[in-house]
Amino acid sequence: MGLTKFRILAASTTVMIALAASVSAQSLQQPASGQAEAAQAAGPVKRLSVADAVQLALEQNLNLQVQRLDPQVQDLTISQVRSAWTPLFTTSLVTSNSKSPVNSFLAGATDKLTNDSFQAIVSAQQQLPWGGGSFNIDWNTSRTENNSAFSSPNPSLRGEISLTYTQPLLRNFRIDSVRQQLLVSRKNREISDVQLQQAVLTTTRNVKSAYWDLAYAINSLSVQRQSLELAQESLRNNRSRVEIGTMAPIDIVEAEAEVAQREEAVLLAEAAVTRAEDALRALIFDPTTPDFWSIRIELTDEPTFQDQPIDLEAAVANAMANRTDLQQARKNIEASDISIRYFRNQTLPDINLQAGYGVTGQGGTQYNFGDGFPPVVQGRIDEGYGKVLSRMFGRDFPNWSVALQVGYPLGRSNAEAALARARLQYRQSQIQLRNLELQVATQVREVARQVNTNRKRVDSTRAARQLAERRLEAEQKKFAAGMSSSFFVIQAQRDLAQARNAELQAILDYNRSLVDFETVQQAPVGGTGAMVSVVSAGGGSGLSTSSGSQQGPSRGGTAGGF
Repeated sequence: MGLTKFRILAASTTVMIALAASVSAQSLQQPASGQAEAAQAAGPVKRLSVADAVQLALEQNLNLQVQRLDPQVQDLTISQVRSAWTPLFTTSLVTSNSKSPVNSFLAGATDKLTNDSFQAIVSAQQQLPWGGGSFNIDWNTSRTENNSAFSSPNPSLRGEISLTYTQPLLRNFRIDSVRQQLLVSRKNREISDVQLQQAVLTTTRNVKSAYWDLAYAINSLSVQRQSLELAQESLRNNRSRVEIGTMAPIDIVEAEAEVAQREEAVLLAEAAVTRAEDALRALIFDPTTPDFWSIRIELTDEPTFQDQPIDLEAAVANAMANRTDLQQARKNIEASDISIRYFRNQTLPDINLQAGYGVTGQGGTQYNFGDGFPPVVQGRIDEGYGKVLSRMFGRDFPNWSVALQVGYPLGRSNAEAALARARLQYRQSQIQLRNLELQVATQVREVARQVNTNRKRVDSTRAARQLAERRLEAEQKKFAAGMSSSFFVIQAQRDLAQARNAELQAILDYNRSLVDFETVQQAPVGGTGAMVSVVSAGGGSGLSTSSGSQQGPSRGGTAGGF
């Protein structure tokens, strides 16, 4: 009987040591078993590397699709502003008939005076894109007929062409409201390009972070399953010891409780995998695809540790030159400068030079009257509209005019108040830009510190994991020799699971901090940076910033809850 107990004890001890060695030998960079089981689930499998995930996001991410429309909206805004310089043609046709009582023998009619008229007017007007000038051309053609014996020609044909040009000399000469709106709209177009670039950078960073989150969740699930296998093996060995009488039955309760806790840890880790998978799915896939929710994601890249040097001074200089929020702030200041130029121009006296020129032609039925009263018609000459045109373009009846219009407000004008306000906002925007530059430098330095800290964490957690593996092996050997209890073996298993999760977390955080360090030199990350609004074309500065300190995602504790 003693030999049998010894063989059972030796066999169980050998199995525990072999299982622990097998678990310890598994590298953190190997694909996790949870990933393989996910691939066996219902739905197609999509194998993705980090580069593949980023490419899919750039093609299908909904936020990017929305952001790509903004430059097109700004192009239409520019076209809308430029439409103010489009020539406007108008045509009007007027016909009228009037009958009025005769109140004088000079009216040339008895009973009532009748007038019939028809008038056609064609006009063209345009505000010119240079110098603030504008012109107006009118072509007026009319035919009138009445029953007065004294009217000649009757019916009467008349044509007139007039051109009027108005040129501002001070106010609205160098810049006016249309040109100000156009320049500001072009700045807004440049800002929309920068915002699109920022959206691409932010989406790329979010995809990489979500990818590594899923990799961590899968590897953490593998760790929890390995820990559960160790607990289950310990429970089987304890039951064997109870059967042969080398252990009290009460000692099984602790092992059973440990198995239950680790089963819960596996369930929580599985939920974390599906949650991380959904987060990555929402970033890279088009939700209109039929298999959007059923497709399984299989990762081909594992979170590895590759030490990369950090050049802090070069990173800060790069951020000052390329950060999208700084570019937007500077372009908003440029737009504010345009508004200042406009309001400064509006404070000048309103002096306009107006020149006009026109020609007139007349035709119709011309009567020759003799002596007497009422006069006797001795002859008539019929002249058509061709004669009217001949007299118009022959400049038989020219007319011209030149006018100088001067306007100046008494007291403080609205433009002066707007100019003072725009100058204050411009100074405010410059101070905000300096503050934003300080925040950017602080953010870059903070992210660089995180990279260095996470690099050291990887070294320390790796050493802690190796020590935890050696401790578990030692506790199992001591337990097999009767020099320890199952409590210390279970505790060593817990410590090993925590150490493995801690090493996984440190590697993940290091990779995430490298992604943040790359992104922070070009765009805000997380809650950092400033939101820069697009300046309005109505004048003044639209720059407004709101800053916040960077808060990394909390990942404290292990997925298994140990």
